[in-house]
Amino acid sequence: MSRSRHLLLAATLLCGFSCAGSLRAQRPRATPTPAPNSIKRSTPDPQRIVVQGVEVEFTIEPLATGKIQPGELIEEQDARLRFRVGDTKTRTPWAGAKPAVWLTRREGAAADPKRCKEKIESFLQGTLRARPDVDLNAYYLLALNQEANISVIDPLLGFGGSKLVTLVFLRSPGEDWVLTADQARLFVSMPAVNQVAVVDTTTWKVIANIDTGAKPVALALQPDQKYLWVGTDEGPESGVAVLDTSTLKVAARLATGAGHHEVAVSDDNRFAYVTNRIAGTVTVINVQKLSKAGEVKVGASAVTYSPLSKAAYISDEAGGQIIVLDGRTRQIRTRIAVQPGVGRVRFAPGGRYGFAPNPAAATVYIFDTATNRLLHTVPVGKGPDQIAFTEGFAYVRLAGAVEVTVIRLSTIGKELHIVTFPGGQNPSAESRTPLSVANAIVPTPEGNSVIVANTSDQQLYYYTEGMAAPMGNFQNYRRDPRAVLVADRSLREIRSGVYETVARLPGAGTYDVAFLLDAPRVTHCFEATASVNPAINHKPEVAVRVEYLDRDKRLRIGTDYKLRFRLFDTTTNQPKIGLTDVRVLTFLAPGVWQKRDFARDVGGGLYELIINVPRPGVYMIFVESRSQGVTFQQLPSMTLQAAQDDGPTAKPGKTQ
Repeated sequence: MSRSRHLLLAATLLCGFSCAGSLRAQRPRATPTPAPNSIKRSTPDPQRIVVQGVEVEFTIEPLATGKIQPGELIEEQDARLRFRVGDTKTRTPWAGAKPAVWLTRREGAAADPKRCKEKIESFLQGTLRARPDVDLNAYYLLALNQEANISVIDPLLGFGGSKLVTLVFLRSPGEDWVLTADQARLFVSMPAVNQVAVVDTTTWKVIANIDTGAKPVALALQPDQKYLWVGTDEGPESGVAVLDTSTLKVAARLATGAGHHEVAVSDDNRFAYVTNRIAGTVTVINVQKLSKAGEVKVGASAVTYSPLSKAAYISDEAGGQIIVLDGRTRQIRTRIAVQPGVGRVRFAPGGRYGFAPNPAAATVYIFDTATNRLLHTVPVGKGPDQIAFTEGFAYVRLAGAVEVTVIRLSTIGKELHIVTFPGGQNPSAESRTPLSVANAIVPTPEGNSVIVANTSDQQLYYYTEGMAAPMGNFQNYRRDPRAVLVADRSLREIRSGVYETVARLPGAGTYDVAFLLDAPRVTHCFEATASVNPAINHKPEVAVRVEYLDRDKRLRIGTDYKLRFRLFDTTTNQPKIGLTDVRVLTFLAPGVWQKRDFARDVGGGLYELIINVPRPGVYMIFVESRSQGVTFQQLPSMTLQAAQDDGPTAKPGKTQ
């Protein structure tokens, strides 16, 4: 399925983002029906099938603070979905299977094999009429903007030309961020307000703002996910704040020294290493006791820990060296001589080879952690400051140049194979917005491609290995993307033949869990049932709901377009007739042109309005009725792409 997703994304980019449907679409949550009385009060037994020599076992279990809890599944609460895939003849796990899974609330009888297959095929086509309640095959691109928000972009979303799913609004602009391993929570440092925001990636809402101390910047999540380490760069407690990720409370504040702080934690979660740039020291902290265990007097601008060599690699920017600090003895093993200006070390997949950029010298250093000896000093271009990896390549961001330098990992220790591709039209360093400490290049879940954030261009570029240039770009809607991140809630192979993810059933009831394996072709609909969550108010939040019509009609510049929609009473589900104050807001994203008009009641709950837009672009449509207590923000919007009169037909609008 990963290959199918990659091909669809490639097709989307090649045809200008207008010809592909979405493998992930959300619909407004309906008022849930109570779960049947027969719902079990304990986790159901595994469900198994055997098809064409392949055995698939499915389990779904409720989660609490990331751990399995006994009891029933409940709507709008996290659950762990796990699939075990194996060969019935050899009794071996089926590694690398890449299954695809969708969840849809069941209406009527259980899906038989034929109906299940048809349902899966409709999901693959990505039509508006066939949308799952939960799509476990999607991922999102997140852009950390210069404004106090984060763009959430669906790279496969093609409705109306807009791929912006939502904006996550923060109290101030973010500086660094980190995702939990299950992709369920995103932590964002906000130096201007001395807080860290916690974002729920299921709802894309900020669920907490945690006071940390003065100027939180760099973030590090330790391997077991228990603590989030926050470098606080100013004030008398300049050092680190340690946040408990389960309680979202500050577990400790430790003053470590003056200057900017970066943190690395050992793979056994025993020690944290904190750099103190101005003080010229590294503070070692006992994680279990949350107390200082020692201090090393070395020039320290950045630190990274290597699980392979069991050592912390400390970049001394002023001294021009990389200090290797033994993780067991906390003694300096050796020093790797480079040039002044060296930046943070990054490790290639497998952990053997370390890479360190040097913006001042326009080079990248590559060393072997087995010997801690320098293997290559690579001239790469102006201002190399960040490095990202796929399984086969290292990608070097050049802040002072347009190009991205790509190094083939298999040629390390030999004559390096190096290519470049344009990562935009303008160098990121020429942007009016300061660059972030967070990554501007990240790999995609497909594994052979990356996303490059270009702050100057206000774009995210999609590059596939082997190409001479990016295959396409994603608009960030006039916002400067200082960093980019991929939030992938799809199935991940946690060990050979076992695929797992965390998701939420959006309402009470029984769901078909549609499972697809490409080769051999296996389709089956398992079952999952969720009971009503008593903590949720199931009464309609608004008096009416809206259903937009004719989303596939043409929208041309300077030409009348008949907007048609129906309104329904959310209590009775009957058409809402006779309203005289139904007003429509039409605006050109991101708000440079707008117009408000009243729609006309034409009977049967149907309302109409003629709109005429002045220029090409993405238009948002909102509806309100003050007599019903409904404002523009409370009803779903529709997105339309406007083109010149001789342009292509407008694609279907997207209801958000």
